[in-house]
Amino acid sequence: MEERKPPKKSLIYYYGIALVILIILNAFVFPSLMDKQIKEVDYNTFLNDVQSGNIEQVVLDTDQITFSIKDKDGNVQLYKTGIWPDENLVNRLHDAGVKFSAEIPVQNSPILEFILSWVIPIGIFFILSQFMMKTVSKKMGSGFGGNSMMFGKSDAKIYVKAQTGKRFKDVAGQDEAKEALQEIVDFLHDPNKYSQIGAKMPKGALLVGPPGTGKTLLAQAVAGEADVPFFSISGSEFVQMFVGMGAAKVRDLFKQANEKAPCIVFIDEIDTIGKKRDNGGIGGGNDEREQTLNQLLTEMDGFDGCKGVVILAATNRPDSLDKALLRPGRFDRRIPVELPDLTGREAILKVHAKNVKIDSNVDFNAIARATAGASGAELANIINEGALRAVRLGRSVVTQEDLEESVEVIIAGYQRKGSAITKKDKEIIAYHEIGHALVAAKQSNSAPVHKITIIPRTSGALGYTMQIDENERVLMSKDEILSKIATFTGGRAAEELIFNSITSGASNDIEQATKLARAMITRYGMSKDFDMVALETLSNQYLGGDTSLACSPETATAIDREVIATVRAAHEKAIEILRENYDKLHELAAYLLEKETITGEEFMNILNA
Repeated sequence: MEERKPPKKSLIYYYGIALVILIILNAFVFPSLMDKQIKEVDYNTFLNDVQSGNIEQVVLDTDQITFSIKDKDGNVQLYKTGIWPDENLVNRLHDAGVKFSAEIPVQNSPILEFILSWVIPIGIFFILSQFMMKTVSKKMGSGFGGNSMMFGKSDAKIYVKAQTGKRFKDVAGQDEAKEALQEIVDFLHDPNKYSQIGAKMPKGALLVGPPGTGKTLLAQAVAGEADVPFFSISGSEFVQMFVGMGAAKVRDLFKQANEKAPCIVFIDEIDTIGKKRDNGGIGGGNDEREQTLNQLLTEMDGFDGCKGVVILAATNRPDSLDKALLRPGRFDRRIPVELPDLTGREAILKVHAKNVKIDSNVDFNAIARATAGASGAELANIINEGALRAVRLGRSVVTQEDLEESVEVIIAGYQRKGSAITKKDKEIIAYHEIGHALVAAKQSNSAPVHKITIIPRTSGALGYTMQIDENERVLMSKDEILSKIATFTGGRAAEELIFNSITSGASNDIEQATKLARAMITRYGMSKDFDMVALETLSNQYLGGDTSLACSPETATAIDREVIATVRAAHEKAIEILRENYDKLHELAAYLLEKETITGEEFMNILNA
């Protein structure tokens, strides 16, 4: 059962409690503390002190007698006693030489008493509360503070050219996206050219793609090229704890944009507020997020695109966006910002290497080929990791070795040099990795082996075999996929063949082989039994991809049988290849055990010898 946390109470609630406590202290506690400083005695003790001459001064009040006694050290202590009918009291005090007087009661003004008891304490409390609210407001931003009128203010940040300085030349590997955005830049430069012919610029452009591909950078580059103000805000900043505040922020954002036109408004992670609406919430789904989305739709309909306000938004979950947000007149254009290809990766590496001291012999093409499927952010991280490694090793420039090692750090983590692995386990790992490499090398549809290592990594890998294609591959044939599955099973096949046992080291290989075999049948249409029928749906393609079967239980059972048969056939093929190259398997495993890491060239030289 989901635990429900009680709602947080507002600051006004706690201020009210503090005010009540202050009033109680002022009315009861503080006067009683003052009274505790005067000791109360009986009338007989008072008379004895008068006769003994200890009393210095006596004050007669309407309901009590207050007197003071000074001790040997000169300290004065106050005492009080009740009134007693004593006609000789004045004579006793006079004979004892005691100073005495009667206190004249002062009739204080009720207004003065009210001011002293109530107005002044409440005023002090109010001033302190205002000071605290202003302090909290400064720390938490303009969306929260003592002034309730600040709740609707937008947190959008305005950047100008001098602050961003981003241009299209700073964005590499996204030529198609830059070309699609170039028209927006041209419109912001010269809107009259479009208005003369009657053309209207799209109000909004949606940048979609995986994380780290440069969607935010592209939006900043558009603003830099057009030399216009750039408003940047995240979708999560619209969602507030107070109902209606998100919609107020949207109104304020578009008001600022119209005042600064021409300008660019960039909303990052728009899926936070732009998700599909449903009727699952309270009151028909009319929650804070939906109110914010409705206000965004209204504002996009209401502003004039000819004024030069362009709305750019980014998301990696386009399938979750509300259809009303994507219709013409709102986000008219959808611009894919995909993972870079081989040429794009090489260009991105060179862009990020501009400010790094790189050795002249570095081959960026080789690094780009080794990083298939990497995003721009990951490529930037590879350059930075290479620079950090060069510093650790005391070099002043980054070499090819530094970049290749940084690729392995991104893929498999850092080397675990202090890992204690037994001689037997190390031998099994060596045969396992050579099994992968040997099966790959003996198949015509496999990528060449680039590197083999049995040095453990922080990702949990005890060793790995790296394969790198000579050219970028866009499509995979059925034979290539089957060869890849056979390569995945090669490590387990070597363990079975040499040690006549199996270990848990093939867990990741099994997972990858099963995924490929299932995709062949359910999504790629590479099955004789099911032909070109889609049996599986893919969602969140930019976030790893979540799959779900779209078939009957009987069909799912048949799919499982065919997946098992496909993997089993590949496994048997791998065992057959290793049997045919049994001597080379021993020779290569022994060499790998000695060296721990070997290159693809060394591997092929021994294999072909």
